[in-house]
Amino acid sequence: MSSSNSLRSLLGKSTLPSNEAKILLAFILEKHYQLPRSALLSKDDLELSPTALEDWMDLQSRRMSGEPIAYLLGKKGFYNIELKVDPGVLIPRPETELLVEIALAQLAKLSAPGRILDLGTGSGAITLAVAHNVPSAQITATDQSDEALMIAKQNATALGLIDRVEFRQGSWYEALADQTSFDIILSNPPYIANKDPHLSQGDLRFEPVSALTDGSTGLSCLETIISQAGHYLKPGGLLAVEHGFDQSEAVIGLMKKAKLEGAQVHKDLSGHNRCASARKSISK
Repeated sequence: MSSSNSLRSLLGKSTLPSNEAKILLAFILEKHYQLPRSALLSKDDLELSPTALEDWMDLQSRRMSGEPIAYLLGKKGFYNIELKVDPGVLIPRPETELLVEIALAQLAKLSAPGRILDLGTGSGAITLAVAHNVPSAQITATDQSDEALMIAKQNATALGLIDRVEFRQGSWYEALADQTSFDIILSNPPYIANKDPHLSQGDLRFEPVSALTDGSTGLSCLETIISQAGHYLKPGGLLAVEHGFDQSEAVIGLMKKAKLEGAQVHKDLSGHNRCASARKSISK
């Protein structure tokens, strides 16, 4: 019979979904015993120390209250990097990896090192994924939140990329002190309408509201980014933004209004319209 504090017993008694309980208990094993996740099976008779058990009970309780696992662990995988996250930044999501894919495909077409602008970088997810995969890319990342920029810089340092990215504080293009032109502008701005019921559900309840909603229709930040993009893109340069699954028609309309060309919608892995891209005319 296993002890009530053994890994096997704790997993069996947990009221969390099995996959979540295993993620959190594996985190306890790594933190307190420097053991890999495989120890959940190979050492399932291991009894947690009082300190580790208290930590486990705290994590389990907080998760039962709805706190996102990424915040409990203090980290989140994105593309092929791992990022520090806390309640000061949006939790990076798989859907946003689509923006990275779009950027990498565009960079591969350029004959010279590409200049990239990431507006509203948050934890630095998009910027650092691109920088990690394309060492020659020259990237400027902005955010209006000092806390977000601090976390992004910490992530850049941990990944050995701090010298590869220029971080600037300010709202959208206001963060740029000069009129530098970019080959690619990327952004995952707040695009949830302020009365959307999703804001009071699931993980979103714990994430920074300013990173989720514009406090209006969900399109105001997208409109700012798209309408001014032409001033900061090189001729033929690409703008790519993430948007809500039901906003693609409106976003494409904003791109056409801004006289950007070749507007197209990109679907995420779930088949939802998730990003839109367009180019500045080569003749301008």
